[in-house]
Amino acid sequence: MSTELLYPPTHAVTNQVEPLENYNVFTGNQALRDALKFNAPDLDTASLAALGEKLGTAEYQTHARLANVYTPVLHAHDRFGRRIDQVEFHPSYHALMNLAAESGLHGSPWMDAEHGHMSAAGPSQGAKAPSGGSEPRAAGSVGAHIRRAAGFAMFTEMEPSILCPISMTYAVMPALHGNEAIFKDWAPGLSARAYDPELKLFSKKRGLTMGMGMTEKQGGSDLRANTTQATADGTDAWGQRFKLVGHKWFFSAPMCDAFLVLAQSAAGLSCFFIPRVLPDGSLNTIRVQRLKDKLGNKANASSEVEFQGATAWLVGVEGRGVPQILEMGTMTRLDCALGTSGLMRQALSIAMNHAAQREAFGKRLIDQPLMRNVLADLALESEAATALSMRLARSFDRKDDAHEQLMGRLLTPIAKFWICKRGSAFAQEAMECLGGNGYVEAGGEGIMARIYREMPLNSIWEGAGNIMALDLLRALRKGDAAAALAKELAPAKGAHAALDRLAAALPARVELMATEMEARRLAQDVALAVQAAILYQSAPTAVFGAFCDSRLGGNWGYTFGTLGAAVDFDAILTRAMPR
Repeated sequence: MSTELLYPPTHAVTNQVEPLENYNVFTGNQALRDALKFNAPDLDTASLAALGEKLGTAEYQTHARLANVYTPVLHAHDRFGRRIDQVEFHPSYHALMNLAAESGLHGSPWMDAEHGHMSAAGPSQGAKAPSGGSEPRAAGSVGAHIRRAAGFAMFTEMEPSILCPISMTYAVMPALHGNEAIFKDWAPGLSARAYDPELKLFSKKRGLTMGMGMTEKQGGSDLRANTTQATADGTDAWGQRFKLVGHKWFFSAPMCDAFLVLAQSAAGLSCFFIPRVLPDGSLNTIRVQRLKDKLGNKANASSEVEFQGATAWLVGVEGRGVPQILEMGTMTRLDCALGTSGLMRQALSIAMNHAAQREAFGKRLIDQPLMRNVLADLALESEAATALSMRLARSFDRKDDAHEQLMGRLLTPIAKFWICKRGSAFAQEAMECLGGNGYVEAGGEGIMARIYREMPLNSIWEGAGNIMALDLLRALRKGDAAAALAKELAPAKGAHAALDRLAAALPARVELMATEMEARRLAQDVALAVQAAILYQSAPTAVFGAFCDSRLGGNWGYTFGTLGAAVDFDAILTRAMPR
């Protein structure tokens, strides 16, 4: 008698959930759709719906998995011993880069679609102060930058690490105006909706990407401690030419076509443009020493490089490199907030999908009171992050509006600080909703584990928490900052007592802030107040009320899942369901 007859199969897979795939990432995200309706009521979202359909497919989820499992490999030399400094990527990496470029998530928003040329700023319209109320309120018509922001956040839900060169290419465009000759030659390729990974002269490529290099071993965030030296080497069609000798300790996406870097010239720390392929077709002497072995962000190649007499061109005023390149940093800080918002949404969506199918103790998890509290609390945090990051993106479309520019200056460090700080705790709680299934990698199928490893990065990138808090203090020293903040909070006046108390106290705290010691607390409180004011105007009453009661009113604990019993859990959970 066979073993099968003596011992019949006992293994049957039951009560395991179907994965969250083949759904529309955009149409299933009501919080994002309402944020766009509030900030850009006339925005055509057809392209976002089309992108959301692709991002939710099993095909692109597989690409995301493979790009992270089969990580980049450095080939410093070819088989004949010649120096090539090439990084090899899995084909899935290239498929994802192609989708991001085709979707216009890199330099495309800087293209003035109406006139068909590159502009220094995106489309601008006059902003109207939104009025109060619990229904979404129109905030004026904006365009390219907020559409791109929504697409970037959605793409992050599926795969964040390939977006590093995409983000830097977006961010470099304003700073590159410091050298108009280079801008004229490179802007069309940087904004083209095409991805071309081949190593060749910029003029022969369908699309271009750019990166940046600031950090050195000895300095970290203290850029003025940089030691890389730039020696004048004449002039040509691209202006003042230099030779660079030195290193960069973190140099992400080294396969970009060019980079903005900081180096010390005779006049001080300056900003330089350094291409991988020189105008004569030869390779520049950018030596990739090794790739970083990181906690997460696996699909992205982060490297250490040395410049061995690398040829570079001055961008901006010599000796004014930090202000020049930090214009790029403003854009990438927006993307850090957007990226964490997207990761939060994906973690929430996976947790919601799991809880809606998994049963325990005679009920679906989503019907268990404590799980409902946890999921609703996560949903509030996710929606508030989306609301704040989209509000910040709106300011990038309004370059001719004084209030919007002040709010952009204030909200950039606030959003980057607060949203990114909340990410890791959020991912841990969402992972716990899946139990052990959330903790496993299983050949890269463990999306929640990948999110958990990714979350700390956006808080570190482009200036960690203390740097953001200090930057907020600098922004608040501008004479109109307190008035701009008061104007931003005014539409929600009288809507909730806890918000009124905080809003009334903030102007004095801003004016009296004389020490750095309390800068983090101020950043937190301003972020919460602005999030609440936006939710009042863009989200249902159930969301606004629960957010204020918990985050501002004290009816909350030290962990997620500690909302008060009076919260409208049904309304919040129904709104947050991804499909």
